[in-house]
Amino acid sequence: MSTATLRNIGIVLVLAGIVYFVPGGGNAAAVIGALLSTAILAAFVMLAARFYRERRMDILGLPDRWRATLYGALGVIVLAMAARPRLIETGGGTIVWLVAVAGSAYALYRVFRYYREYA
Repeated sequence: MSTATLRNIGIVLVLAGIVYFVPGGGNAAAVIGALLSTAILAAFVMLAARFYRERRMDILGLPDRWRATLYGALGVIVLAMAARPRLIETGGGTIVWLVAVAGSAYALYRVFRYYREYA
């Protein structure tokens, strides 16, 4: 095994030891989970910012209708992901969540098709 693999295994074992042996380990696990979630969210934001910077002229070159569709679909996805924990508690909420995400995905697909066809 490489040293990177051994290091990663060690990190996982240390985190598991904190959760199991330390009093209040569940709280430590919650903090670690929150830190990892924040790191993943920050990575997505940085990825989106880089994508926007690289494709700014292509996005601004879209007609207003398609650019509004793009921004609207992205906004609905963000809202759906923020509301997901509460929406999936009921059957109707789950359906609303699925329709919102599927509709936004379809809108993004239509914008992409327009871009590929006319750009």
